[in-house]
Amino acid sequence: QVHLVESGGGLVQAGGSLRLSCAASGRTFSSYSMGWFRQAPGKERDFVAAISRISGSLYYAESVRGRFTISRDNAKNTVYLQMNSLKPEDTAVYYCAARTGWGTSDRVYEYDYWGQGTQVTVSS
Repeated sequence: QVHLVESGGGLVQAGGSLRLSCAASGRTFSSYSMGWFRQAPGKERDFVAAISRISGSLYYAESVRGRFTISRDNAKNTVYLQMNSLKPEDTAVYYCAARTGWGTSDRVYEYDYWGQGTQVTVSS
């Protein structure tokens, strides 16, 4: 089992940047592919980005491609989401998630473990 804790959320103006972190504890971090999802009030949880076990494969939602970058440091048991050129529509609670599969996935149900989420608010 793995325990995930997100940090780095906050309030930022449109056009600004934030860097989210997700620290993992428990089983070997490199055993998991990782993903970031987000959920706005009243909406479903949506895929944002994913990274494979050894960073060989990256996958982004169309809405964030070119603005967000996912990365991981297996030595620090941490996955990151660098968010640039933020827009008000990026406002949501952001969750990191872990799955035992090899490749990346954009499907909520394919992830086995979830963090508690961190709020990102982008003002116009």
